[in-house]
Amino acid sequence: MSKIVKSDEEWREQLSDLAWQVTRKHATERPFSHDDIPEGEGTYHCICCGAPLFASDERYDSGCGWPAFTAPLVPESVEGSQDRSHGMIRTEVHCARCDAHLGHVFPDGPRDRGGLRYCINGVALEFEREDEAD
Repeated sequence: MSKIVKSDEEWREQLSDLAWQVTRKHATERPFSHDDIPEGEGTYHCICCGAPLFASDERYDSGCGWPAFTAPLVPESVEGSQDRSHGMIRTEVHCARCDAHLGHVFPDGPRDRGGLRYCINGVALEFEREDEAD
């Protein structure tokens, strides 16, 4: 997978202000502010580059206020890095293709599904229903 690199100006032209703040400047949308994420069978893609990131069958309601997934579509689609902001040590996840900040991964997910909770900003995702795919 080849990296997509754009200037801040190019990303700003492509994204809404909130999507730019979250994906390019590592902001976080307010919890429970993105309840318009569609459900159903399909794939969640990166809002920046369109890379497929999460399958709908890995999504679950964690109660955290952000879309939560148990695993990425393929492990190589997201990368992690240590985040020491806000007085915490967490693992940030970002799109492997364009480095968009997606959210964080925590070890408190469903034990029967691997034990991870990928807590993802809804504004960083674009949903494609299975019946709409090419």
